[in-house]
Amino acid sequence: METDTLTINSIISESLKNSMTYAEYRNLVIKLVEEKSTTGVDKSENLVEYTQLNDRRMRRWDKTAKVSEDIKSKLKNFDKKVTWLVISESWCGDAAHIMPIINKVAELSENIEYKVVLRDENEALMNQFLTNGGKAIPKLIMLDSETNTVLNTFGPRPTVATNLVQAYKAEHGMLTPEFKEDLQRWYNKDKGQSTIEDLIHLLG
Repeated sequence: METDTLTINSIISESLKNSMTYAEYRNLVIKLVEEKSTTGVDKSENLVEYTQLNDRRMRRWDKTAKVSEDIKSKLKNFDKKVTWLVISESWCGDAAHIMPIINKVAELSENIEYKVVLRDENEALMNQFLTNGGKAIPKLIMLDSETNTVLNTFGPRPTVATNLVQAYKAEHGMLTPEFKEDLQRWYNKDKGQSTIEDLIHLLG
């Protein structure tokens, strides 16, 4: 049974109350690295290590990600007030490559507010925005800032990366560790440009 609009609106409102800014999220991840911990229910050693790795990735993208002049001018002309509510966890590799890029774009428009919530703490929200039935993150929900109406979504990966993943799964049945390494290399080579293109497309 589909959840009615009223329920979705109240779930979104509740999640926004629990949300943090990107800067607060980065500070949280830094603190978790110091404490040798991670966000989420599962505090396994693997996920703690992923959080440490992702802090380094995010630090790199925060410093080096670039937005072209063409994209900057498109963002200057964007005049609708929206909120980008992103569901994430500190251990998620895709999120570490994507969230700093979302921040770079959001910073260029006073009409885009960027908020972050943690998946395991916002289960009701996550369940409304599944990808092929799974709780894939990061997931960006674009909301009308005045009404909290859902306008569009993005994630868990940029379109180009999604196509690479789907093609590999179709051929091999599952994602191997080797493919996951290749995907990390793709992110490094792409430098966030595919994510930026998808985000601009999202704004319409």
